[in-house]
Amino acid sequence: MEKTIAAISTASGNGGIGIIRLSGRQTFEIIKKIFVPKNKNNSIKGYTIKYGYIVNPTNNEVIDEVLVSYFVSPKSYTTEDMCEINSHGGMIVEKRILELCLQNGADLAEPGEFTKRAFLNGRIDLSQAEGIIDLINSRTDMEAKESINQLEGNLSKKIKEIEKEMLDITVNIEVTIDYPEYDVEEVTNDNALKSLNKIENLLEELELSFNKGKIIRDGIKTVIVGKPNAGKSSLLNALLKEDRAIVSDIAGTTRDTIEEYLNVDGIPIKLIDTAGIRDTENKIEKIGVEKSKKLIDSADLIIAIFDISEKFDSDDMEILKLIEDKKAIIVLNKIDIKNENSDFETRLSGLNKPIIKISAKEQIGFNNLYNEIKNMFELNEISNNNEVLITNERHKNQIIKAKNHINEAINTIKNNMPVDIISIYINEAMQDLGEITGENVSENIINEIFSKFCLGK
Repeated sequence: MEKTIAAISTASGNGGIGIIRLSGRQTFEIIKKIFVPKNKNNSIKGYTIKYGYIVNPTNNEVIDEVLVSYFVSPKSYTTEDMCEINSHGGMIVEKRILELCLQNGADLAEPGEFTKRAFLNGRIDLSQAEGIIDLINSRTDMEAKESINQLEGNLSKKIKEIEKEMLDITVNIEVTIDYPEYDVEEVTNDNALKSLNKIENLLEELELSFNKGKIIRDGIKTVIVGKPNAGKSSLLNALLKEDRAIVSDIAGTTRDTIEEYLNVDGIPIKLIDTAGIRDTENKIEKIGVEKSKKLIDSADLIIAIFDISEKFDSDDMEILKLIEDKKAIIVLNKIDIKNENSDFETRLSGLNKPIIKISAKEQIGFNNLYNEIKNMFELNEISNNNEVLITNERHKNQIIKAKNHINEAINTIKNNMPVDIISIYINEAMQDLGEITGENVSENIINEIFSKFCLGK
């Protein structure tokens, strides 16, 4: 790559420091034009930091007092010559330094271009690069931990192990084809079938791990449903420990959804407070009720909240019908208010759903609710397990494709088809896995992945 790129790597806005990053052949040449070291020593050594000033070479105006870090190829993030200018934070200062870099030979970097160069130059593979963007976007410790595992290459190592198994089968088949007098095709097929079954199991383990990985990455989409004034907004506020939603005695206060994240043992819980479900003639409220019903269908978990200070009615029955076939927790709210006429427990006894009694107002019963969520989604098992997890939809789809090709290879053996056809399906499976690590991937996919990165990364 001929061009030298530059970008501001820190988030926009005021801060203690700002970092302007350069990478490419002209990096040190550009730095020499705009940076005046305090000790006047212009020698360049990797992994060193120099103190001095960024100066406009056209008029000798001092722009800022800075520290410049030097990284000499190939020992840098991109494997190219790199510099990072550590300036004082602030949009004006950072932009002026970036403009000087561009005026003196650099090109503005595209989103993710530094990491893209690290991938194209062989320092990291594609799955590791995706681990970086996942780490940047992490919302919980658990999500960050999984991103680090991917960045360290744990997924890549697992895929390499599976690819080696595939390659061994292919080599044995090639030997049988080239030197049939030294081998028996039947023996080769038996050995290949054992190895293919092992590979299929390994791929299936990775595919199934996405169920846990998706929870870590995307969280548990949790919809809170109930009648108006059942305590949905009070429950949301109590879980978040802040007054996020308006709480009122007036029924139908919530007309639209409110979404917030809650961290439970390192797992993000996406809480969605919905409009109260009831028959209504109000057009706006009606739209909110329909939206609530649609969210129920797309939810990972439903918290159905009921006011047990009131009698069970037709609106409560409607809610039970909506959650009948869904993963749901029934929450009986307002246990602090005694009502001798309440018949909720009798009505709910045969539902086969966990029932938690709470008082959102008095903050009673919330530990039981947390524990039920953890048990339903086996969050403790996810937290304590060090297995390689698939957290990326693209990776999961490629693993499914590879598994399907391995199934085709197994069927080829079982149907007594020519041994060389097995190799075709195994090679297809290896191509599928190669799209995860980037060994076999189109430029369009690469560009799409790196377009999700921020500038300067």
